[in-house]
Amino acid sequence: MAIPPETIEQIAAANDIVEVIGSYFPLKRAGANFKALCPFHQEKTPSFTVSPQRQTFHCFGCGVGGSVFRFVMDYEHVDFPEAVHKLAGRAGIPIVEQRREEKGREHEARRALLKLHADAAEWFHENLIKRELGASGRDYLKKRGIKSEVAKAWKLGYAPDSWSGFCEWANGQGYGRPQILASGLVKLREDQHGDSDFYDRFRNRLMFPIFNDVGEVIAFSGRVLNGDSGAAKYINSPETPLFRKGHVLFGLHKTKRALIEANSAIVCEGQLDLIALFEAGIQNVVAPQGTAFTEYQARVLKRFVDEVVLCFDSDLAGQKATERSLAALLQNDLLIRVAVMPPGEDPDSLVRKSGRQKFEELITSAPDFFDFWIEKKTTTADLRSMGAKMQVARDLASTLANVREPIMRGEVIHKIAARLGIRAADFERLVNENSSTRVGSPDSTGDVSVPVPLPSHEIAMLCLLALRSEEARAFLREQNWREALSNIPDTELLAKILEANLDPSDPASLNLFQTTLTPSEESVVSGWMLQKLPANPAEVAREWWNGLQRAILRRQLEVAESRLRSPNLSTGEIVQLQKQVLDLRGQLHDLRPFSSARAREP
Repeated sequence: MAIPPETIEQIAAANDIVEVIGSYFPLKRAGANFKALCPFHQEKTPSFTVSPQRQTFHCFGCGVGGSVFRFVMDYEHVDFPEAVHKLAGRAGIPIVEQRREEKGREHEARRALLKLHADAAEWFHENLIKRELGASGRDYLKKRGIKSEVAKAWKLGYAPDSWSGFCEWANGQGYGRPQILASGLVKLREDQHGDSDFYDRFRNRLMFPIFNDVGEVIAFSGRVLNGDSGAAKYINSPETPLFRKGHVLFGLHKTKRALIEANSAIVCEGQLDLIALFEAGIQNVVAPQGTAFTEYQARVLKRFVDEVVLCFDSDLAGQKATERSLAALLQNDLLIRVAVMPPGEDPDSLVRKSGRQKFEELITSAPDFFDFWIEKKTTTADLRSMGAKMQVARDLASTLANVREPIMRGEVIHKIAARLGIRAADFERLVNENSSTRVGSPDSTGDVSVPVPLPSHEIAMLCLLALRSEEARAFLREQNWREALSNIPDTELLAKILEANLDPSDPASLNLFQTTLTPSEESVVSGWMLQKLPANPAEVAREWWNGLQRAILRRQLEVAESRLRSPNLSTGEIVQLQKQVLDLRGQLHDLRPFSSARAREP
């Protein structure tokens, strides 16, 4: 069932956000807005702001914000349809839902799969806590110093040493064969074709339920108990409609508030490491579902923190995990430090043996990643050898090419150049060549199409103008914005704003638009909604757009000129690139220079 957009817009218009939020806790007027202590994080000075004019809320402390629907969803921990129904009931608006059979079936299948996972987690947990067959699991936890109350808090469980224990239980609970197979908790036998053609995926393992960020069980990780060298130490659920390994951070449902408050995430390898740290009082922790960060996981983490402290094991596998995590974290502008564990220790063992203070000292003294990386690369190479020095320079340049923030990149370039005894300009050229190789290449016409890194405030200004000003929005939509934005990373939200059929002067229309966004996007938009609009938005939009166009042309010119310096180009390639350089310079000259728009930032 789907709720028509016009009904959602009507419900938004009928529910004044100040009255709705004021029915949950008191708001105090602060000029044109209202304020309160944020209900989503601990604070002493009110930073939770509600705008009656814009019909939006935003906390300038933790960043949460959005429409009246978002508030009800986050405060009452309900999904979007339920929030719409609650607000519709409050306003006395009947909802006639449009039936979409396929979407309805997908929704029901997801709910059924979530229920199966929740029930399975309870069954595994009772096996561990209450049943005799879970004795080996309890013995293992005792050896690791994990008490029963911790096992209960994290819903740890035990999968019995049986080929069909889970299958028989699931059948007995009324779950059908398609649901059981879809869960990934069983595996198909290749040589049978009957009702018993699958068997339990997890057998004689300590079970860690994997939760999404709202606390729903979506998968499991099982740790072997019998020490069999032939068995994998950990096995995870396969990818299912609920679970994508590279999208989930273990423990986030419990730790996200601590992450926000610390603005720093301690990243460890395993579930037991995370649990040990959390229960010791170090709660700003997460663990990827493998040993290295994916791009998606890094983007999720960036919603909560600006800094990451990598705390992987000191063995070779841990070092490789650190290396494989770098690109995703650096490309999302996260500051990185590296805490090196003492030989033979991991966070769990260190906290148990030496206590919380020792671990916190290790985290506090953790060096900046590039200091750590420079030292690691240079101490293992003979820098008296030109070949060895060039290889180290290439390795470091390849890593540094992932850094987009210009100040950080510049500082690290000078630091590395000094350590290697080379000119900073030469090393910077090597870094730029790595960046050029990574982000683009000439097409069949010889033109170079590459992503253009822009400071986030430039994109934010264009988003703000497109959301809040009819004149600025009209100007931007008249431009060739789809093609331009395709060359610039991190402009998906600006594209959504320009694509949407919204009215900047109508709060209900803006509320409807926000329901199409992810929670992180909605938080960003709610902040823009409370910013001051420039006095001449259309002129400012024109200046910022021209600045964006100039950035694209400058980036294309930089790449073309870099390619001209490449050896072994044919005469035809040189002529074509020279023509391209002249053309790009001409286009740059014709564009009106960026004037005083920067002085009018919100």
